[in-house]
Amino acid sequence: MPTLTKRTKTNQEIVTKITGPQPVPDAVKVLKSFKAPKFDQTVDVVVSLGIDTKQADQQLRGAISFPKGVGKTARVVCFCASDKVAPPKAAGAIEAGADELVEKINGGWMDFDVAVASPDMMRIVSKLGKVLGPKGLMPSPKAGTVAADVITAVKEYSAGKVEYRADAGGNVHCVIGKMSFAETDLADNLQHFIHTIERIKPQTAKGTYIKKCVISGTMTPGVPVAV
Repeated sequence: MPTLTKRTKTNQEIVTKITGPQPVPDAVKVLKSFKAPKFDQTVDVVVSLGIDTKQADQQLRGAISFPKGVGKTARVVCFCASDKVAPPKAAGAIEAGADELVEKINGGWMDFDVAVASPDMMRIVSKLGKVLGPKGLMPSPKAGTVAADVITAVKEYSAGKVEYRADAGGNVHCVIGKMSFAETDLADNLQHFIHTIERIKPQTAKGTYIKKCVISGTMTPGVPVAV
């Protein structure tokens, strides 16, 4: 049996004192009370939903801009008309263009985190389906990465707008910030996430919608959240 570290023992002692799902502010307080490693941990939330992802209208997917940010930025490329590359770049895109951008990516360049496109560019972007699709980088209207206003999309994603998607089991994972955030900021982001999930409840979902909600740091136990 592996030897437990002092940090692990301390955190297990905290876990034993958790009596059940905690209100949002209390859950964040417990999370931040765990003994931490020396790096700034990412804080994640996962909700288990009563949805059937085999049904098209219950395949939840989208993106969230958090009120307090998530402590990171993203490298964004923008597919737009070749004569309109200046505004997206001014908004934060690291690269912008049409056929020339497609050729660059087809050539192996993948140094970006998010790809956004205007609707009229999708006929060009579709050529990259086999390249971007498997990596989850294909622009999508559901995720907000296909948008008529690509300037706003570039700004939001560059500032850390986060995509989410329900997996086959009906679970949605999302980053909500860093452990160094103030408790109130993490609580605001967590509450914003919960409200977003509640708002997008499919009309055809039956029974209990939000079954469980848990927050955790990169190297901490999970803390159940009362929803």
